[in-house]
Amino acid sequence: MNKPTSDATQITDAKKRYAAGVLKYRQMGYWLPDYEPKETDVICLFRITPQEGVDPVEAAAAVAGESSTATWTVVWTDRLTACDSYRAKAYRVEPVPNNPGQYFAWVAYDLILFEEGSIANMTASLIGNVFSFKPLKAARLEDIRVPVAYVKTFKGPPTGLVVERERLDKFGRPLLGATTKPKLGLSARNYGRVVYEGLKGGLDFMKDDENINSQPFMHWRDRFLYVMDAVNKASAATGEVKGSYLNVTAATMEDMYERAEFAKSLGSVIVMIDLVIGYTAIQSMAAWARRNDMILHMHRAGHGTYTRQKNHGVSFRVIAKWLRLAGVDHLHTGTAVGKLEGDPLTVQGYYNVCRDSYTRQDLPRGLYFDQDWADLKKVMPVASGGIHAGQMHQLIDLFGDDVVLQFGGGTIGHPQGIQAGATANRVALETIVKARNEGRDIRNEGPELLRAAARWCTPLQQALDTWGEVTFDYTPTDSSDYVPTPQVA
Repeated sequence: MNKPTSDATQITDAKKRYAAGVLKYRQMGYWLPDYEPKETDVICLFRITPQEGVDPVEAAAAVAGESSTATWTVVWTDRLTACDSYRAKAYRVEPVPNNPGQYFAWVAYDLILFEEGSIANMTASLIGNVFSFKPLKAARLEDIRVPVAYVKTFKGPPTGLVVERERLDKFGRPLLGATTKPKLGLSARNYGRVVYEGLKGGLDFMKDDENINSQPFMHWRDRFLYVMDAVNKASAATGEVKGSYLNVTAATMEDMYERAEFAKSLGSVIVMIDLVIGYTAIQSMAAWARRNDMILHMHRAGHGTYTRQKNHGVSFRVIAKWLRLAGVDHLHTGTAVGKLEGDPLTVQGYYNVCRDSYTRQDLPRGLYFDQDWADLKKVMPVASGGIHAGQMHQLIDLFGDDVVLQFGGGTIGHPQGIQAGATANRVALETIVKARNEGRDIRNEGPELLRAAARWCTPLQQALDTWGEVTFDYTPTDSSDYVPTPQVA
């Protein structure tokens, strides 16, 4: 509790604060160690690496200042605003465990600083100029707590996990997908043939990859026509609802709307966009999908350029939160056991962000804050990248049922062809789900269960023979700073 001060003292302090010249950020009011964050505050946790000789508290205050109202010198125009509210407040600084020279800094932002329902505005504030600030060697936004008052200004996923399952009439198991390979170079007709084979063999979805748009070898309209012909034929042959993610990513919003409208006219249940289109375009496509009852798939293309390094950038858990608010139904969130970056516990944290009604603080999974999602619809996580049927038990043990498991090369590279690859994955999936439902220890018994199923399923046996020993065991670059304590027997 601050001691009361006389009017004369307050006037003197105000004169010092607003005297022309340069003050430390902490002297300008951006460091408040006694501040108690309000329920309506946006709270960010930054990992900062100050330059030699820069005090970590001053560095934290600088982050708060440069991401809200400050500039490098005193400006008298602050006094024309409700500056005490508009200033962000750094209120806590701690060394990062086992990372000398790095510090965690907690910063609170008054809700009044942000435009309602705008990821573009929030990100322009929180990750704008501050990441280029010279007194910091590096900075990373580790996590964010978005208050319910702000969550309620976003519409979130257009369809959501629950309604998606109802539309597809698929329950009690993960969904299966595959990315058409090679991602570039196929003609539209051959592309459609790949889609049909995968869906006919037992997959729920096929998908475009991030960089297939409308190149000289295959115009987007031709691809959409052949793909939807394949989807309809596979649906008729299997009696199941099928889909293929038609990538509508393009150079302009007008082009994206045109492609999405054409996909809708052909009867597609889903369209796809890439993260690189930007948050305004993402929210625009979410609004379109909501109006047109379409599932919106998000490929996180490009995220690794700023999420992967542990000391600088933005954690993917923050990106996942922003994308749930922005409104996507599917989000690539990592496999933990595949070819792409991802520590298992950290990846599980991303899945929690997508699927929770209320996310609890969980430091080993990299979740630093409780997050109330205020009934915002849930996102379906997508596991994709270097996975195969021999890992089915690991994937289901890690991620449960509410996930799309996508085996691209692990379907299309099958020695007996695409349809056989899809069948291998479907049989592996149903084998492990059945065993789990019977109470079996799938984590440890999984390989034996799959080999037993393979005795009567030749495609699965061939898949295990081809890829069963393939692993991607590399040390992840981004893992939690808080390792769980081993349990003592």
